[in-house]
Amino acid sequence: MKILLAAVNAKYIHSNLAVYCLRAYAQKYLSGQKESGLRDAEIETAEYTINQQIDDILADIYKRKPDVLCFSCYIWNMEYAKALVRELGKIRPDMPIWLGGPEVSYDAEDVLTRLPAVKGIMKGEGEETFAELCKMYCTYGTEERGDTDAGYAKADEDESLAEIEGISYRDRNGGIKSNRWRRVMDLNKVPFVYAMSGIEQHNKIIYYESSRGCPFSCSYCLSSVDKQLRFRDLNLVKKELQFFIDQGAPQVKFVDRTFNCKHEHAVSIWRYIAEHDRGITNFHFEVAADLLNDEELEILSRMRPGLVQLEIGVQSTNPDTIREIRRTMDFSKVRSAVNRIRIGRNIHRHLDLIAGLPYEDIKSFAGSFDDVYALKPEQLQLGFLKVLKGSHMEEKKKEYGLVCQDRTPYEALYTRWMSYEDMIRLKGVEEMVEVYYNSGQFRNTLEALETKFSSAFLMYDGMYRFYEKCGYEKQQHKRGARYEILLGFIESSVSECDRDKEYFRELLTFDYYLRENAKSRPDFAGEYKVSKEILRSFYEKEETEHRYLPSYTGYDRNQMRKMTHLEYFAWSGKYVLFDYKERDVLSKDARTCEIVRSCQDKLVSCKSEVKSIKCREYT
Repeated sequence: MKILLAAVNAKYIHSNLAVYCLRAYAQKYLSGQKESGLRDAEIETAEYTINQQIDDILADIYKRKPDVLCFSCYIWNMEYAKALVRELGKIRPDMPIWLGGPEVSYDAEDVLTRLPAVKGIMKGEGEETFAELCKMYCTYGTEERGDTDAGYAKADEDESLAEIEGISYRDRNGGIKSNRWRRVMDLNKVPFVYAMSGIEQHNKIIYYESSRGCPFSCSYCLSSVDKQLRFRDLNLVKKELQFFIDQGAPQVKFVDRTFNCKHEHAVSIWRYIAEHDRGITNFHFEVAADLLNDEELEILSRMRPGLVQLEIGVQSTNPDTIREIRRTMDFSKVRSAVNRIRIGRNIHRHLDLIAGLPYEDIKSFAGSFDDVYALKPEQLQLGFLKVLKGSHMEEKKKEYGLVCQDRTPYEALYTRWMSYEDMIRLKGVEEMVEVYYNSGQFRNTLEALETKFSSAFLMYDGMYRFYEKCGYEKQQHKRGARYEILLGFIESSVSECDRDKEYFRELLTFDYYLRENAKSRPDFAGEYKVSKEILRSFYEKEETEHRYLPSYTGYDRNQMRKMTHLEYFAWSGKYVLFDYKERDVLSKDARTCEIVRSCQDKLVSCKSEVKSIKCREYT
């Protein structure tokens, strides 16, 4: 009996934790159920991505020849799942198809009505439900394939399905039945999936859970539906984390909804990974920043740069909005914790906002944006409300005047407070933030540019209006072109004189070379101002002294020149050396140092790392 668990992921680097948990639990369950007549179950997993052609996925599933097919369904893959199910129903009408996951759990009967090829839906947590379904099929087989050695009959199947909690299904007469939901399970009963999954860990993000459920009640989130928060035993967690560390997994992403909601649990795990760190694995946590206490912040401050990264869902700073979405958050505490973490310069901070929430109009959202932007996170994600089936937000749509798309991901189109035109405007701001801020490639230029605007929101809003005016928003742009466009925006919007223009040109050049060891000079940077004589004398001296490039012992002058860049900035009168062999762990910026000329026109002394070429006279 071959049972296939299929997942369609958003990207190749993602893995689907759900199908691996289901397989691991079912294999353990069935191994303890070896009573007479129970067939051996071959449970396979198959992972695809939304970037693959549906026909290719369809063909691969067909070639695997499963007896039973199960799909893991989320908002990002539901359209693929529906398309595949409809075609598979034509190609393999003999094969029972089951769906599971949050996208089908809360309207299971409607899904069965819309997709007649589907046999049933697994609702909520699936490990125990899937294991019982596997046992049923291994006991009775599938009638249509003539697999009836165990005395299969449709009546037997209906009897068995009626006893399985947590499912909705189609009975032998085509009627739709729904059984009661299954109670949540003990998380310690789920086997550790990665030791047996065969996942190529160096090519995938590893997803891991040390808890399920959430103590909070945010109305837009399905985690608020299940109030039964559970934690995996810390002894198990530590053993499993050590496996990731020993294997050299690049990144382990905890899927815990609010990782630090239990202080002892969070502290124990953070201490463990800090003490056992081998300098390779990065751990990602979603936390509530206002819950971080002094002990947790102190532990985080001592961690290796890049060991952990934190995702912090702020969503809004409007008190009326926070109260209406039933969220608990003290933004003053969030601000304090995030700023304290920032001081350490060792942790990537990812902060989230959601557009389209109740009581948030465009002015209010701009205020939330400016509040969060002022915290200078490494990444600021501007998301749009998704109205998930089964959420409290869905129940309040009429009251909020909330209209959302019918297709996944059910994104809000407009509300009583936010028009569709406003949403379009925010989409433009989102694009500019993603291109210019989240890329980290324009940091110094943006910091200087912010001083020319009354708010950060208006700066990014102005950028997109410039894109629209010039027709840039409909084009694909190479990285170098983004610098040219930003310079054009600056010159048309804020530059009052030629000195301003030259200053911003040099800031852009500084930002460009922080990331890019360019073989050819970009047009926007203008003429290269370092003479051949200075270049030659500098690298000749470095070849023997290694005064500014101490890690380059064994490299000759030509090799050093290829691995570094020397730039002169006329505005500040500085020579800056960019060292691409040594980069910042978080920002990926090159190491920089200022080199001062002597009266003989030689570069002779080095100052500390250069953060920017801004000069006091200007700022």
